[in-house]
Amino acid sequence: MYCTKCGAMLDDSAVICPRCGCATQNYRPGYNPRQPVRTCSPKSRLAAILLCVFLGGLGIHRFYVGKIGTGLIWLFTGGCFGIGWLIDIILIACGSFSDSAGLLVLDWGV
Repeated sequence: MYCTKCGAMLDDSAVICPRCGCATQNYRPGYNPRQPVRTCSPKSRLAAILLCVFLGGLGIHRFYVGKIGTGLIWLFTGGCFGIGWLIDIILIACGSFSDSAGLLVLDWGV
């Protein structure tokens, strides 16, 4: 890959041209190459499943992962009449449940 401003030859994964300091096509606002990209939620899967099993009808597990809106729906409808509560238990157990940022709740650590 070549820099569009100065024409310097760049590595294909370069974000900024070392010669002129111009952003490349790989540049994304807020991107920091020294900071690892988080692929899973910092929330505990064990805590989420325990909250869901024991307090799932109240939506406490959804409040825990930051899903306040659906947590309120679960609270006022009894976990969507028990069906949503059962689906959430299955999703958390399978590792398909996500937090408010869209990251999967996968880590079993507390």
